Amino acid sequence: MVTGDGAYIKKINRSIILKRIIEYGMISRADLSKITGLNKATISVQVANLLEEELIYETQQEHHAVGRRPIMLSINRDAGYVLGIDLDYNKIQFTSTDLLGYPVHSEAITLKSDNYHEIVQIVAKHIKASFKEFSSSRYGLVGVMIGIHGTVNNDEHIDFVPKLQWYNKNLKTDLENEVDLNVTINIENNANLSVYAERVYNHHQSDNLLSINLSSGIGAGMMLDGELHKGYHGYAGEMGHMIVSPGGKACRCGNHGCWELYNSEPSLFAALAEKLDKPTITHKDVKRLIKEKDTVTFEQLDAYITYLAIGLNNVINLYNPETIVLNCEVLEMYPNTIREIKHNLKSNVSQYREISLSELGGKACVMGASALAIKQFLEVPELFLDRTENHIPSGNAEGKRMKSVK
Repeated sequence: MVTGDGAYIKKINRSIILKRIIEYGMISRADLSKITGLNKATISVQVANLLEEELIYETQQEHHAVGRRPIMLSINRDAGYVLGIDLDYNKIQFTSTDLLGYPVHSEAITLKSDNYHEIVQIVAKHIKASFKEFSSSRYGLVGVMIGIHGTVNNDEHIDFVPKLQWYNKNLKTDLENEVDLNVTINIENNANLSVYAERVYNHHQSDNLLSINLSSGIGAGMMLDGELHKGYHGYAGEMGHMIVSPGGKACRCGNHGCWELYNSEPSLFAALAEKLDKPTITHKDVKRLIKEKDTVTFEQLDAYITYLAIGLNNVINLYNPETIVLNCEVLEMYPNTIREIKHNLKSNVSQYREISLSELGGKACVMGASALAIKQFLEVPELFLDRTENHIPSGNAEGKRMKSVK
């Protein structure tokens, strides 16, 4: 049984009300009372406070029935903004969203260096620019969430980023010192943010969800019983360094035969380039080769699917997930991908409900970063958002058209 003083109970009630307003888009006080089970007096007090704080606003719904038009409540999406950042080894993505997770600005830059201090300067510059851009809104820039393609502990300290060869970096503190602004900065593993995005935007009903990113490396984010699972230190999900070929290829992590050496996209491109006697292979090349039904490419992709099935079989046996979401641009090109993967999962022990390809693709990390920053700012127990702009009520909080910069 949860107990607490009056202030604690009020905080819980507030979070429940905000969650439902976000979920329904527009809702009346009466319906809030019915759905939450809170009495009308509690709803009235909480709504008055939220209106005063300008986190919500009122509109009168049009209807043709006799009687007074109901007053509807909606989130003031422009009251504040968040900045999601995906910091990969060759590229950084920046996406700013309003409080309903709708992107208002997106930018991607190619990194020319893996120098830690130079990258800190780049990220700090973008945080300062976002802080200035949204300074005229009620709360301004309310949170920055950064996804790291490496191990991040529960204290948000970076232990190791294999591709960048970063060890023991306190990026959170370094950025706070560099920007010197009143804005919350958080650090999280990119796979954790990706699975959070899948849960928030697509798989609302899946409490046991795995999202496996097969891109520059392999990382897995896990939602178990509706909560992010990070492990004892915060390092859970580093499945790319699960050994699938004992004594196999040497990995930069120090081991041999790691899964990402066989199922990351760079590993596939390198193998294809060698067999086709090409200097490099890109996503565009793979798409063309598949369209041309190139025999060598299909043989290599068959091997790719075989190793993928080995890794997935291990993961399924460990976690018995309800839903597995695979995030990989190459798999989106491969004909009948899901059928081929399932065909290679031959174990009678492995049990799961669904395997699917991600609809979020390369935006999963930044979208999850933005969503988690929103959740933390609003202090709601869980967050479900809709990616379509027409879901978001306009009212007196007009949305902004997204700007995309590359």
